[in-house]
Amino acid sequence: MNYNYLRYFSVLAQTEHYTLAAARLGISQPSLSAAIHHLEEELGDVRLFEKVGRNIRLTEEGRYYQEKVDAALQELNDASATLRESKISAPVVVRLGVVSGSVEKTVAKGIMSHILQNERLRFRITESSAEDLMDLVRDEKLDMAIVDTTARDRSLHFRKLGERNFCVALPAGHPLAMQDHLVPHQIAREPQIVFNYDTENSFEQWANGTSAAENIVCTVNTAQSALALVAEGVGVCVLSEECATPKAGVEYVPIWNWHQALYMCMLYDKWLEPLIWDFLEYLVKAIREEENGQA
Repeated sequence: MNYNYLRYFSVLAQTEHYTLAAARLGISQPSLSAAIHHLEEELGDVRLFEKVGRNIRLTEEGRYYQEKVDAALQELNDASATLRESKISAPVVVRLGVVSGSVEKTVAKGIMSHILQNERLRFRITESSAEDLMDLVRDEKLDMAIVDTTARDRSLHFRKLGERNFCVALPAGHPLAMQDHLVPHQIAREPQIVFNYDTENSFEQWANGTSAAENIVCTVNTAQSALALVAEGVGVCVLSEECATPKAGVEYVPIWNWHQALYMCMLYDKWLEPLIWDFLEYLVKAIREEENGQA
């Protein structure tokens, strides 16, 4: 159904005069006549107007149709006005996913600066495994996600952000806490607190085949939970340096030459609200600059 045909019909129904209606619409009278003719054909050759001398008036069917068309046009106009106003005042939600410990300070700084620049912005952050985050991006439940692995999936686009280093969180006073650095096999037989997304398999590889899985005593979702357990002496935990915040009862030792790449994941050809896109570009640049020691 042609929207203009409905608009032309509504104006003609109000004036019941082709010349006046055409002038109000800014079109020629033949164009208006042709439009009404096409509309009547689309409706199954229903006559909407009838001639009365040199004038026209609505038929019974035309009066019924006018009521429905005017109501529909008003609803469309109201919706259009709402959308126009939303571009000015409605909140814009940035849905960001992050793997645990992924450049938390940079993300927080970026969120703060963008909120100060535009009060419409709101942020919803989801912390989970890379696999879960990629699924959420595919399902369009996240706009973007910072992940620590990639996938062979043509629907997803990955932009490398940099690399992060790792350390071991140890209970205060642990004998290994006196070391300048550690290598994986030195902690392979310690009770392990691990994140429940591929850490078991990855740690076994990093530990040169040592059966670390036998020593896993607890799995967690967040660094905060891991550090609370370490502080109580439950075990040790491998985590990114961004998560190594001061905490009573916990000491940190770097792991020698252990790095992991971070990527920004998003859908190919996904349209994003300009404010969301600006934040994404800022975040990519800020993380890369921090990686290069420029931030």
